[in-house]
Amino acid sequence: MSYITVSLRQTVEKRARYRCTYCQSQMRIVGASLTVDHIIPESLGGATTIENLCLACWDCNLLKSNRITAIDPRSGTVVRIFHPNRQTWAEHFRWGADSLRVVGLTAVGRATIVALRLNRPQLLLARTLWVEAGWHPPSD
Repeated sequence: MSYITVSLRQTVEKRARYRCTYCQSQMRIVGASLTVDHIIPESLGGATTIENLCLACWDCNLLKSNRITAIDPRSGTVVRIFHPNRQTWAEHFRWGADSLRVVGLTAVGRATIVALRLNRPQLLLARTLWVEAGWHPPSD
């Protein structure tokens, strides 16, 4: 396991706009620091470089684990999980009408939603409160 310097962590946080690059939970309202995720895990040869690091909430990081692929529930094909440094969130996902659920627009989006459980019950509850407070969805 590699050491993430304070400077590298700050760079990753700033690039991610201080939110999980997968579920979009904002660090300022989560009440806890987010973690730095190796997009391509070290166990699969991923390096500890700015190009391979992203900000993730603890649940997304744990659910992603050392995976880089998942199954698209619509087609049944294996696809790469969303790569936040090479792909744009809005190209693969959108917010549902109520701003609570993440909707997959592509095979990558759909597979990532299932693999990382981006609509997990506790996150939907939190998003409900965040919407009521006017904090969600995050503005770009």
